[in-house]
Amino acid sequence: MNENHSPVLPGVREAVREGAERVHLTQDALATGLTAELARRLEVDGARVVAGAGSGALLQQYLNAHSGPGTAVVHGWPSFELYPLLIRNAGATPIAVPAEPQDLRALAAAVTPETRVVLLCNPNNPTGEVLGQDAVAEFLDLLPPGVLVLIDEAYREFAEPGALADGLALAAADDRVAVVRTFSKSHGLLGLRVGYLVAPEPVAAALRPTLPFFRVGTLAQAAALAALDAEPRMREQCAEVAAERDRVRAGLLDLGWDVPPSGGNFLWLRLGHDNQSFADHLAAGGVAVREIAGAGVRVSTGTPEANDLVLALAKEFAA
Repeated sequence: MNENHSPVLPGVREAVREGAERVHLTQDALATGLTAELARRLEVDGARVVAGAGSGALLQQYLNAHSGPGTAVVHGWPSFELYPLLIRNAGATPIAVPAEPQDLRALAAAVTPETRVVLLCNPNNPTGEVLGQDAVAEFLDLLPPGVLVLIDEAYREFAEPGALADGLALAAADDRVAVVRTFSKSHGLLGLRVGYLVAPEPVAAALRPTLPFFRVGTLAQAAALAALDAEPRMREQCAEVAAERDRVRAGLLDLGWDVPPSGGNFLWLRLGHDNQSFADHLAAGGVAVREIAGAGVRVSTGTPEANDLVLALAKEFAA
């Protein structure tokens, strides 16, 4: 599930314990305090920020607001497995564009008069591909004026600094662009479900009527605020995860396998007809990985001991 196996960030455990004393109260039902703090740290107007119950919920809110029956949403594939489901939940038609690596020109060419939204996952889950600033800016120039773009940056903190397109800068310069982020991966709050979206004010405003149904829980708000204060340690932990990811990749490359660089907390193995048998081999050895869409195997980065086991099992499989 691409969990972050780093220790809980400083202050988070204490914030949850303290918040547990007030869970019987309504408190900040619409997460206005968390929204204001995010806006302050991101240096954007609060009207452009929407806090939600994880990036998945925010993706659904966004698609519900900006697509629907008779419209289409374009996305690359393989990418986040829930995109087609979330799009269909909104009543829209998903248009998956084969892209490994992501061909942004092909993505733009798939846009039709019915297209309302294009989803970009950066870094891409499950392939780990990173799209840079110039590539995304050129892509935006290819799109019609009325097509919105949502950049999913769930794994941004694991990418090499400076390599990833600056989604916030793109959103500030282009009224079609929004960015969705999560505390689940980099901040280790997967079980609490909290994320946020930054968008032009009219785009963000369309999500607000659904906030009472996708609200951020009391404990999640407390944990997120504490996690924001622990940003230096979060950055250190993400760098440690990235180093482990790259260590495992180096070991797999030594086996002669096709493993592209990754900007996420996972690796993408392209083993062709051996994809499922490799996943089964690791499962028999006590390691759960994901075979996805018949295209490859996603191996999340775990503890060093778990990563050592992945390499040992991979060596067995290759023998």
